[in-house]
Amino acid sequence: MHSDRPAVTVIGLGSMGSALAAALLERGHETTVWNRSAHRAQPLVDRGARLAATPEEAIAASPLTIACVLDYEVLHTVLDPVAGSLAGKVLVNLTSGSPEQAHEAAAWARAHAADYLDGAIMTTPPGVGSPEMMFLYSGSHAVFEAHRPTLATLGDPLHLGTDPGLASLYDAALLGLMWSTMTGWLHGTALVGAEKTPATAFTPVAIRWLTAVAGFLTTYAPQVDAGRYPGDDATVDVQIAAIDHLIHAAAARGIDNALPELLKSAMERTKAAGHGSDSYASVIEILKKPADDK
Repeated sequence: MHSDRPAVTVIGLGSMGSALAAALLERGHETTVWNRSAHRAQPLVDRGARLAATPEEAIAASPLTIACVLDYEVLHTVLDPVAGSLAGKVLVNLTSGSPEQAHEAAAWARAHAADYLDGAIMTTPPGVGSPEMMFLYSGSHAVFEAHRPTLATLGDPLHLGTDPGLASLYDAALLGLMWSTMTGWLHGTALVGAEKTPATAFTPVAIRWLTAVAGFLTTYAPQVDAGRYPGDDATVDVQIAAIDHLIHAAAARGIDNALPELLKSAMERTKAAGHGSDSYASVIEILKKPADDK
């Protein structure tokens, strides 16, 4: 092991936890692991990991403990009985949860004299270790900076701010973006597929289009921050007319139209709120005020 690489403990050896531990081992970190089912640790032990008999022993082995378990209930089941052993240590929690749970965990760690970073893994297990993949962190900036080199072993570490709930909030927001984008792509793929176009033919064109869409987001972000939406590119009125063509084409081919109908409804509510001649970014005004809050 490289003496300049600090020791790290990984608690939780599901697919993701195992990938985290494997990446740390690969980069020369002395890695201690613990899992409720010890047999999950064997492939890592074969690669040089040290298997701790208890969570307490695992935490004692390293200045930094990374927890990646099923949910916060499991996290507390494992850590509550050994909370005292976290004093003076750093806990990086990569367990998925809500911003509210992250706030509670940060307060819990503080109460036990531990430093705490909350994190979100923006990849699947095969992507762990790639510098292209984002790992989001929130909490103490000083703690983040102190452990940045170790965290960079897992993926590109981005510190979002000192509010411990930010990583979970971004995680939820980015997953929403992913599902919306993938479902939009699948709807388009089904539409062209009705005319025998393979997904593999449509997708390179779709990906090139997404590059243009990313440019629209960059243009619209300052409008959203300013609350002003000049409609000098394409107004909501124009978008409503355009989405009718999508709905018609899909209906004629027997494609489910729930997604475009939902989008059209949001556009129409935006128009009704007086934004018909504004840019598409003005739809955010409707999203911030759900229909039953009018």
